[in-house]
Amino acid sequence: GGGGGAAMADGEGLVSVDYEVHGKVQGVFFRKYTQGEAKKLGLVGWVQNTSYGTVKGQIQGPTARVRELQEWLKKIGSPQSRISRAEFSNEKKIQALEHKEFQILK
Repeated sequence: GGGGGAAMADGEGLVSVDYEVHGKVQGVFFRKYTQGEAKKLGLVGWVQNTSYGTVKGQIQGPTARVRELQEWLKKIGSPQSRISRAEFSNEKKIQALEHKEFQILK
């Protein structure tokens, strides 16, 4: 006998995706909460405020976990934030994580 073990299920590879969140997302600890949520999910990447009032960054990690943070960025955010929309771009499969941790950039 011996059946072969299934290869990693689709959706369990690593992905990298860029994001930008619009709304009332500065001055409401949005970056701190995003970092905390990303760490909880075991994701790496970065987050920073832009000069025009949005928050942007990059997320990398297992697809399912990245999806969870995307939902969080679209719907939840920090307690005092008001998210109008979150945009995601440049999604791609990656072989290895390109960041060591999830950082808040100045």
